[in-house]
Amino acid sequence: MGNHQGWYESLAMVLACVTVFLFSMESVLAAQPTEWQMNFQPAATPVMEDIVGLHEGVLWLIVAISLFVFGLLGYVLYAFHESRHKKSSTVTHNTTLEIAWTAIPALILVVMTVPSMKLLYHADVVPSADLTIKATGYQWYWNYEYPDHGEFDFDSLLLEDDELEPGQPRLLAVDEPVVVPVGRVVRLLVAADPDGVIHSWAMPAFGVKKDAVPGRLNETWFKVEQEGTYYGQCSELCGANHAYMPIAVKVVSAEAFQAWVARAREEFASNNNEQTPQVIAHNTNQ
Repeated sequence: MGNHQGWYESLAMVLACVTVFLFSMESVLAAQPTEWQMNFQPAATPVMEDIVGLHEGVLWLIVAISLFVFGLLGYVLYAFHESRHKKSSTVTHNTTLEIAWTAIPALILVVMTVPSMKLLYHADVVPSADLTIKATGYQWYWNYEYPDHGEFDFDSLLLEDDELEPGQPRLLAVDEPVVVPVGRVVRLLVAADPDGVIHSWAMPAFGVKKDAVPGRLNETWFKVEQEGTYYGQCSELCGANHAYMPIAVKVVSAEAFQAWVARAREEFASNNNEQTPQVIAHNTNQ
């Protein structure tokens, strides 16, 4: 009996270790693409949670429609096969059926439209923000400004292969990530070099993708609910080095964020803010 009990305890310990390992791997890989990934990255913001929910709802609706159509085709092939109907039908119209196959798809579209419009409104309207960050796309890197915390700015550049530290993903890690506090609403202003091209600031785990257009100032927001480092990329074909201007956002506690701001004010104090071009303000919510 004692041997069996020891065996059960060992098995339980192994299962516990495997469970912890899987959950830890999920938390490590949650913020970046994974090999053979077939679905979204785990949601890190309320907007992305709504996007995932809408996607799954519409997906199951499409599955149900597809199964119904295939089933109907199978029934027609079986019930109206030539071997069962030597003489072709002369029926050309059925008013009830025609009304049904027009009204039902319209109702389905309404069912899909209502949550879609609510989600678009939720993602587009910026709530009262706790801090503002301005991201400016250049060829080919990002510049970030913190106007609420001393108006310092810094460039964020891709790390070369020989600069990567253990655990940092290739072509996604940067030398200076964006740092934001967890659980706070961040208002993100997105612009591009007036003499440059269109870029796009995209962060899959946040459900954010906002174009950076020369001469315009676009606006979006996010509220990250879990600490960690999240990775994205420019999602606009902006030129030869388009694939080499990644985005990294480091989400930390409020205390760690204040400590980082204090260090950043000193480290980036020598940056000349005039390097960041002025753009025409444009509120996308108007």
